[in-house]
Amino acid sequence: MIAALIFGFLLQVTVVGQLQHMVAQQQLTDTFRLQLAEGTAPVSEGTVDKVLLADGAPVALIDIPALGVREVIVEGTGSATTQSGPGHRRDTVLPGQAGVSVVMGRAAAYGAPFARIQELRPGQKFTVLTGQGTSTFSVIGVRYAGDPAPASPRADQGRLILETARGPAFVPSGIARVDAELVSETYPAGQRQTSFATLRPAERELAGDTSTVWALVFALQFFLLVELAAVWCIPRVGAQKTWIVFIPVGVLSGLVVADQVVRLLPNLL
Repeated sequence: MIAALIFGFLLQVTVVGQLQHMVAQQQLTDTFRLQLAEGTAPVSEGTVDKVLLADGAPVALIDIPALGVREVIVEGTGSATTQSGPGHRRDTVLPGQAGVSVVMGRAAAYGAPFARIQELRPGQKFTVLTGQGTSTFSVIGVRYAGDPAPASPRADQGRLILETARGPAFVPSGIARVDAELVSETYPAGQRQTSFATLRPAERELAGDTSTVWALVFALQFFLLVELAAVWCIPRVGAQKTWIVFIPVGVLSGLVVADQVVRLLPNLL
């Protein structure tokens, strides 16, 4: 039973997670392109109908040629949200707007979009496309805990901070940050309902999300029922027939458990 859970977890954070990320990015790309064409892409924390953006809603497209990264940025930075792509922290402005914007991305699992951002060098440029247009950023530098942060931008300037986990894959030891200054037109900042004080703890750097622990409990119960059913069937229908039926079901139930466990792990993993 434990071996099946471990196998399901490893499968989830590697093969299945990568596939989920690819599918999510394709769907997000299609949605964001349509919004851009219709002029409904968000420029604040709310939609054009003034409804708070849902977690996982597409808000921007980041293109870092030096790293071969081209990803749709989604709203929110919870562990489940960053499985789909880099997440925009709700209490900050969107990239390209006046002020400081923070985008957080995973370093190892689910496509690992920010795995190599620490390789960026001062002066290298990349772009971010939002509902207001394309913004160009120039890298200031990479910093870690204890390093001095650049001086705050002026009221009419913009800055983007890219964040990911630092350390060996799947064993984060800290946070790596890439500071980049806006070198193109500065767009006006959209309204924000979320502030740093009201940002959910699960949305902060290296945080897990415990809001769906109840789902993990049900997933474990389902997994246990599958295992018990397999044990019950072996003496009645034979081991071969039992494994033919229950191995796929067991793997599926293990993946369901693993998916819920991953949500408890750091959002930058």
